[in-house]
Amino acid sequence: MKILVTGSRSLLGADIVRRLVARGDTVVVLQRTPSPVAAELGLTEFLGDVVDEQVVAQAVAGVDAVIHLAARVGVVGTPEQFFTTNVVGTRVVLAAAREAGVQRFVFVSSPSVAHTGDALAGNGAEPADPRHAKGEYSKSKALAEQEVLAADGQGITTIAVRPHLVWGPGDTQLVGRIVERAQQGRLALVAGGRPLIDTTYLDNASEAVIAAVDRADVGHGRAFIVSNGQPRTVEEMVTRICEAAGERPPTRSVPRAVAWVAGAVAEGAWKIGRRDDDPPMTRFLAGQLGTAHWFDLRETQDVLQWQPKVDLDEGFARLRASFASGA
Repeated sequence: MKILVTGSRSLLGADIVRRLVARGDTVVVLQRTPSPVAAELGLTEFLGDVVDEQVVAQAVAGVDAVIHLAARVGVVGTPEQFFTTNVVGTRVVLAAAREAGVQRFVFVSSPSVAHTGDALAGNGAEPADPRHAKGEYSKSKALAEQEVLAADGQGITTIAVRPHLVWGPGDTQLVGRIVERAQQGRLALVAGGRPLIDTTYLDNASEAVIAAVDRADVGHGRAFIVSNGQPRTVEEMVTRICEAAGERPPTRSVPRAVAWVAGAVAEGAWKIGRRDDDPPMTRFLAGQLGTAHWFDLRETQDVLQWQPKVDLDEGFARLRASFASGA
């Protein structure tokens, strides 16, 4: 197939691109600034924002499938900024794809679109809930997912995949932030690090997204949770990441309520200071670190014919090796 991948500068996007090319697909990419993976593989690259109808129309021309990864992430930004990129941008890409006769549209979403604050223990892919989802990122992604799935059958086949906490060598989000805070002596657990959480090793997330392209005709109009299916405590995950990087694991813990208040204060300070980096604690992060969230993967495995191949032990061995090599 010829496949357009938006957001190929991300860790997940770049890995998906490499895997598609390796199996023989023709890949084109779209993002705002040049992508290293495009240069590495000599791919056709379109530069522009996903709300730019002209550049998007050029990017979707002649493609069979779209994997839409591009999004505004994190917590910093106004509601309008999140809405513009994540909702309007998705509308533009979806409309252009439909107009161009694209057959399949895979929307890369997040389990946070259905997380309203309560613990998630063995849940499947609950309906996206933009009204009650926590944080502007989750609200905007929830609304975008709803619109993508509602478009299924209207001249295009659509499907959503929700990878949960993707990590691996080169990750600057989950792994990078934990290691950075450990190095600065600012890393602490919330609620003792006792909640069970799922995460997703990079290879497994990439293969699930590609499986969604291949199986869109079976899973169309639906969303699917993706994780390693190996719930562990937050404490274990943070400790193993620190150990892989050669850093000291956290020894301090704060109650969830205290972390939530600290997050609210930090968000306010960042807003007043007009900072564009993420604060060390946010209300959303306090909730994530202090609440269980692990999932039932049976539907994903059955419909997408997908299984996570890299378990946590192998993932951490690879992460340790990457730090040891300086990669």
